[in-house]
Amino acid sequence: MNRARLLMLNAALGPLDYRVPDGMVVVPGSVVLAPLGPRQVIGVVWEEERLPSQRVPDARLRPLVEVLPVPPLRAELRRLIEWTADYYCASLASVARMVLSSGGALKGPATMTEYRLSGGMPERMTPQRERAMAALEGEQATIRELAGLSDVSEGVLRGLVNQGVLEPVAVDCDRPYPPASADFAEPVLNDAQQDVADRFVAAVEEHRFAPFLLDGVTGSGKTETYFEAIAAAIRAGRQTLVLLPEIALTEAFLRRFEDRFGAAPVLWHSSLKSTERRRGWRAIASGEAQVVVGARSALFLPYAQLGLIVVDEAHETSFKQDEGVRYNARDVAVMRARFERIPVILASATPALESLQMAAAGTYEKLDLESRYGGATLPAITTINLTEEPPERGRWLAPPLVEAMQARMARGEQSLLFLNRRGFAPLTLCRNCGHRFQCPNCSAWLVEHRLSHRLACHHCGHETTPPDACPECGEKDCLVACGPGVERIADEVAATLPEARVAVATSDTLNTPEKAAAFVAAAESGAIDVIVGTQLVTKGFHFPELTLVGVVDADLGLEGGDLRAAERTYQQVAQVAGRAGRGAKPGEVLIQTRHPDAPVIAALAAGDRDAFYEAETEARRYAGAPPFGRWAAIIVSSEDEAEAREAANRIGATRPNLLDVAILGPAPAPLSLLRGRYRYRLLINARRTAQVQDVIRDWLGALTFPSGVRVGVDIDPYSFV
Repeated sequence: MNRARLLMLNAALGPLDYRVPDGMVVVPGSVVLAPLGPRQVIGVVWEEERLPSQRVPDARLRPLVEVLPVPPLRAELRRLIEWTADYYCASLASVARMVLSSGGALKGPATMTEYRLSGGMPERMTPQRERAMAALEGEQATIRELAGLSDVSEGVLRGLVNQGVLEPVAVDCDRPYPPASADFAEPVLNDAQQDVADRFVAAVEEHRFAPFLLDGVTGSGKTETYFEAIAAAIRAGRQTLVLLPEIALTEAFLRRFEDRFGAAPVLWHSSLKSTERRRGWRAIASGEAQVVVGARSALFLPYAQLGLIVVDEAHETSFKQDEGVRYNARDVAVMRARFERIPVILASATPALESLQMAAAGTYEKLDLESRYGGATLPAITTINLTEEPPERGRWLAPPLVEAMQARMARGEQSLLFLNRRGFAPLTLCRNCGHRFQCPNCSAWLVEHRLSHRLACHHCGHETTPPDACPECGEKDCLVACGPGVERIADEVAATLPEARVAVATSDTLNTPEKAAAFVAAAESGAIDVIVGTQLVTKGFHFPELTLVGVVDADLGLEGGDLRAAERTYQQVAQVAGRAGRGAKPGEVLIQTRHPDAPVIAALAAGDRDAFYEAETEARRYAGAPPFGRWAAIIVSSEDEAEAREAANRIGATRPNLLDVAILGPAPAPLSLLRGRYRYRLLINARRTAQVQDVIRDWLGALTFPSGVRVGVDIDPYSFV
């Protein structure tokens, strides 16, 4: 090639053509450095026919600077970038940025200096030095990262370096990972598991696109079956990607993985240090990384020879990204497997309705595990009608649930209380004047967190300290917490069962893999009697002594107009119910509700999943909702409310008039102010055959907006706030 067309990582630039200097070799997918004005920018060489642009004469082309020392992006990954951008109405550049997400990895092999305690002592001990030395025992990282771990300034640590207390260590940034062994500890599977595992292994060995829906009750051993598929990929010298919905789940998964394969997988999530991301990215691109376990962003990494994709807890809504490129990792995983011509396994005890419909249509092969492993039985489920058996005044736990917890305490067993609401209370108000504490950046109430003594917005992260007096009327000692969060339930448990050892498990308290590991270890050792948690505890955890699950407010998820509310409530409650009775002892689930006859609650109590899904399927079919129709949303926002409203009205006024597409709105979004931006929404409901993306592109492409207005498109939305 003597000229190259580049996909730039800035969508505003569009494709640009460059001259390839003599002696430089580039191919489609090469990652290169190119001049742009006085700067040098990164681009990816692309096929000209797939990236249309006005052809610039050869004489006007500037030469490329260099080819970066990373393998070219494979054709399969380039096709995935194109498909994702097309389907989700995003720019190619924004998707490509997710692939090249580690800038350090693009610089080639390198060493760096990290620091660790030498065993020496400083000439003079100060409280900060003492705190740092205690926190850094066993740690090795850069000075900046050690400062974050120890909560002291970098200056304090550099003083320890000068005195020899911290010693430098030269580290190879690309040092290899310990290899996993497919035969390290082969499991004993029951007949049902073996049949499923054999089907997975055959698909891996055939190296062809094969989408599977693994539908197994909680505790049925789904993980062990797809571990055999991972073993087959390792034997074949191919890579595996396992997607998990929560970082907090990784520690329990890693332990099971190491027990089976003798080494840890390569991790990929937002909490990694920059050096870890660089090392992981390069190992993945070179093919050295055998198994990668990560969050949804791991889906776009440049695997050298991918052989299998697993999406665990595939029903989870956290696989849908709601900002930037608004993609659903479950669906993109299937498409990546299609482009790579490999199997993909969607594993869940409560599959999404869309996945079940794909299986019913024959697109996915459905494999079932209908009973728990090792003779464990599914728990008995009972509803507590709160209108007939209400909690005591000022309390939230009904007498039957309290009595069941007391019985577990007496037998030395564990209980789990589930409430999908973080913090102490969702609303704080003044009993004197009625003032409600609201986020200054969002149209949302501030949530009281008593453990950290703060009022916090769960949408933008704004925090403030609870005042001594009402800011509206000045009255002191007049603030009232309204409604329960998990912290308030934990306080009630402590008051009701003073001997109980209580742990609160939420994304606030288990916000790192290390904290999650400590929680799991405490629960498994019997150091916790009652766990109070949010949706974080509904999946992935296995505590043999946990025999009681109490759902504090099963009606909570049915509020707010979420179009998937019934399905989501069923999935959450069924998943948390699955934590009970996973060992030799039988489990029990008590569901507190004011609407025991609601279809979703009745189905849970009867254990009749099929009846619920059939009713929900018919309701969706009647409404033309997914999977029988298409949804899309257009979100308009600006820091100026009038500007946002005017832009939304312009979009609404130019809407296309099509028989198979209905367009609703514009209207203020339910969360009309978010992070200081005013928001309006239009909702599109279309028949399955409609080309929604083309309609939206033609519609919005004809309009221009002020620089302060953002217009986002959400295909297949999960959030309607």
